[in-house]
Amino acid sequence: MADATIKSLRESLCSEETPLAVRFRALFSLKHLATTSQDSSAIAAVEAIAAGFASPSALLKHELAYCLGQTGKDAAIKPLRDVLSDLQEDPMCRHEAAEALGALGKADNLDLLKHFRDREGEEVVVTETCEIAIDRIEWENSKERLQEKLRQSDFASIDPAPPMPESEKTVDDLEKTLMDAKQPLFMRYRAMFALRDLASPPDCPTAVPAVLALAKGFQDESALFRHEIAFVFGQLSHPASIPALTAALSDVNEASMVRHEAAEALGGLGDEEGVEDVLKRFLQDKEKVVRESVIVALDMAEYEKSGDAEYALIPEAASVSA
Repeated sequence: MADATIKSLRESLCSEETPLAVRFRALFSLKHLATTSQDSSAIAAVEAIAAGFASPSALLKHELAYCLGQTGKDAAIKPLRDVLSDLQEDPMCRHEAAEALGALGKADNLDLLKHFRDREGEEVVVTETCEIAIDRIEWENSKERLQEKLRQSDFASIDPAPPMPESEKTVDDLEKTLMDAKQPLFMRYRAMFALRDLASPPDCPTAVPAVLALAKGFQDESALFRHEIAFVFGQLSHPASIPALTAALSDVNEASMVRHEAAEALGGLGDEEGVEDVLKRFLQDKEKVVRESVIVALDMAEYEKSGDAEYALIPEAASVSA
């Protein structure tokens, strides 16, 4: 049963005739199967995701790379190394492949990540991502990590950096680290994810102050950093982030990787008043990755309003491996 489901999902994911929103749903179903299935089915699901790299859509390919990093499976390593190493590939996809290798946490990938971090003429977004991925792998494999007391996160994602250790740090302290350009990006990301965790659940006392602190990250010089702020807002789906996300999406001079992430984050807030109208304004945007993100975001908004339990192509995919 699982193999038939994976084959069907792979066909949906890899078909250029299939609407993009449906392909995204197929991808998320495959990620679920890759993460929860037993050996051969998990590998088949990873291979199905990797098969999607033949697509011309940078948006889809960057999402494939992200999902491969979230599976925790060794089978994901080779396709991710191949994408990072392909200098003809869109920098947004290569950055996501580097981040995914960081998420997998294997020291074997340090040499490759250091090569692209140090490569002359490399895209800034790739250089910065490799730097963070290296720090993350080194942290993952360090003795110091075992001494850290990390707060239990409400989010199941494997993040580019762990949150700061649980301590007396306030929202203001974390905001200072977040916005301190002298700090290594890895440390600033740790502050970012600590703020994310302080913004959940949405009605906790620190939620709105943490969201507003994160929103200041949109002023940073690094497009990679700004895109990660938008990604975190997508995880939180907190209404207080709507003004900052709308401003990021609406700024046509903003990097497309930031605008696309802002669009998808707004998709998760699709049941809030006015959000769908904002998204629809960008269906004809000059940037393809933004147009495609808006299509996916509007599909997500429909899902948010529908109250469906699972954002996936095949509802029974969630129970296939049970």
